[in-house]
Amino acid sequence: MGSRALDAPPRPDAAAASVAKLRGRDPRTLQATAATSPAADAAAASFAALTIKLDYLDAAEIRRVRDAYRFADEAHLGQFRASGEPYITHPIAVAGLCAEWKLDAQAIMAALMHDAMEDCGITKVELIERFGAPVADLVDGLTKLDKLQFSTREESQAESFRKMLLAMSRDVRVILIKLADRMHNMRTMDAMAPAKRSRIARETLDIYAPIAHRLGLNQSYRELQESSFRLLQPWRHAALTKAIQRSRGHRRDAIDRIQRDVERAFASQNLRVQVFGREKTLFSIYRKMREKHLSFAQVSDIFGFRIVVNTLPECYLALGALHQLYKPVPGRFKDYIAIPKANGYQSLHTTLVSPLGTAVEFQIRTEQMHAVAEKGIAAHWIYKAKGLGGNSAQEAQRLGTLWLQSLLDIQDETRDAHEFLEHVKIDLFPDAVYVFTPKSRILALPRGATPVDFAYAIHSDVGDRCVAARINGEPAALRTELRSGDVVEILSAPNARPNPAWLNFVRTGRARSKIRHFLKTLESEESQDLGSKLLAQALRAEGLSLPDHQPDNEADQPLWQQLTRWSGNRSAAELLTDIGLGRKIATIVAKQLARLLAERGARPDAVTLTLGRFGGDEGGNLHPGVVIDGSEGTSVRMAPCCRPIPGDPVTGYFGRGEGLLVHTGDCSTGRRLKVRDSERWMDVAWADEPTRAFDTGLDVLVRDGKGVLAQVASAVSAAEADILHVDMGEPRASQVAELKLLVQVRDRHHLADVMRALRRSPAVEKVGRARPG
Repeated sequence: MGSRALDAPPRPDAAAASVAKLRGRDPRTLQATAATSPAADAAAASFAALTIKLDYLDAAEIRRVRDAYRFADEAHLGQFRASGEPYITHPIAVAGLCAEWKLDAQAIMAALMHDAMEDCGITKVELIERFGAPVADLVDGLTKLDKLQFSTREESQAESFRKMLLAMSRDVRVILIKLADRMHNMRTMDAMAPAKRSRIARETLDIYAPIAHRLGLNQSYRELQESSFRLLQPWRHAALTKAIQRSRGHRRDAIDRIQRDVERAFASQNLRVQVFGREKTLFSIYRKMREKHLSFAQVSDIFGFRIVVNTLPECYLALGALHQLYKPVPGRFKDYIAIPKANGYQSLHTTLVSPLGTAVEFQIRTEQMHAVAEKGIAAHWIYKAKGLGGNSAQEAQRLGTLWLQSLLDIQDETRDAHEFLEHVKIDLFPDAVYVFTPKSRILALPRGATPVDFAYAIHSDVGDRCVAARINGEPAALRTELRSGDVVEILSAPNARPNPAWLNFVRTGRARSKIRHFLKTLESEESQDLGSKLLAQALRAEGLSLPDHQPDNEADQPLWQQLTRWSGNRSAAELLTDIGLGRKIATIVAKQLARLLAERGARPDAVTLTLGRFGGDEGGNLHPGVVIDGSEGTSVRMAPCCRPIPGDPVTGYFGRGEGLLVHTGDCSTGRRLKVRDSERWMDVAWADEPTRAFDTGLDVLVRDGKGVLAQVASAVSAAEADILHVDMGEPRASQVAELKLLVQVRDRHHLADVMRALRRSPAVEKVGRARPG
């Protein structure tokens, strides 16, 4: 994974020795050679330090960890980091960080071997045989995909992230090992080339630090942020470091005085507490300065205090003692104990006015809450290793698991790796709002979330059928931003469907992926239906009828399997969708299908052949295979160059992957396409009763004056048409102005009524239908 960024290529002779050892040479010979080198001594010393941290494991588990270390040591023999250290020191350091979280023996073993598959040619089968399937699965989840499978670095990175995140959703230990790996890499990044250093730091800040925060690993989150900031903005980091050091000297007396006052107040209440000074991280100071346009001197909450008590009731007793000591700042109290954050974080936050007039934040929590606040989901293993229950740790584990499961939901709806990564990034929100259902259930959503996000958080069916919302009993637009404490009610309709415009304002990855999946499925179904019509029409020209392509029709399935093997599609449905989208030509597919039918003894039918050639149906009415009534959805679109409406002579063009594009018969753009791409054209016709209105353009020349636009709008409205868009055009020196209107009409007769209404308006000089150039 990320550790590979710090690798130097193995020395040729050492690499050969490594391969020989892994493939059966006597390991004792090589161990004897390695034991004499300083590098081997350093590695052995670092593993000895690791074993001291493993005192929570039993003897059998430590033996298994030692076996994994020996295996990893042999696999990485001859490999060195960019700093010149033996490569094995890196897996040992990663395992040491995992040991601080008290992860189990399997996770420690996987940490020691996390680069074995990627860098040393070890297979998953070998790991299963030697260490068992659970350890092999962990290592596999941490292994990047082969870059040779992808055309770009970005594609490779996105797919590797997806693989890791999905492995993480099945076993959270994957991401804990990965975060330990990334933390050690960031600590030792100075030996890397500047460009690579910046790329890895940016990746850490955008992906790994937010994941750590989302899982409640705040200590790791702060370290990854600080390391990334130092590498990406070294000058600003250095300047802020100096400013903080000066500030500590200036404020030491004030901080000491506040701490003495607080300790005395608690002693007078007989409360046994621990008082810790707390300092904002450099990155959080920098981010606040940048977002609020402040100077360093204007950032007032650099220093604060953390109060740790023994029991939950004492949190509120401590809060009362503080509020008696100093005045609280109105609106700055937050109770994260009653309503925990999405990552399980619990604490009371209050901001008080100190004797010097400055605002000071206090955080109050129990020991258990403090462990979860710092270690998050990893606190589960810490308490388990100590033989304690840890309700807060279990709750953090539960919330973390819920988020990890949501990754699987997003993956089910998203097959594109870049899109999946985009959804995950959206879901790694640092701030949350807490809203209520009408039945008082609390939901945590990202700041800026809307009723649509809320609906999808309840259930995907509620989101898909959402039509309106009430917030605190009042009707509200679906794009309204929710605030903490809002009671949200969703109104739905059985025939409603997601609106593509929702993608412009939803904030959660779940809502975004569900909406996109629904729209893609709908487009696929519409395209498949169109493809079926086109193929049936093309096959009629061969005198044959289209066989049933449904999977339950066993008689025709072998025929469709032959056809899809020829076309390169996975199924008949996919082939028909490709035809509907214009990726495959219906006439060419029909000729191949006719050959396959002929091999099975099918013969052209004279009646069908006549229908195919002359476009007649059973009732003798002449019409082509595709009849347009406006209900076709995204598979059939009106060309924006000529904007055809019912009554216009029309023809259809298959753009590659765009479905059927309908042009007017006299469209100049269509004529040019016909010369260049004649085989992609087909006849289409309007239905007798279209189901909707269609867009078309009007050029209106008016006398410039007061109220002209209102007169034009009134005339269009009187003709029962709608104006979608108005363009005033370029200003003229004369007394006339040209308006370009986009209106919705039912057909040509309706358009004629609109134009007559406009001509009767006193302000209108001339009106005509807009034509393509």
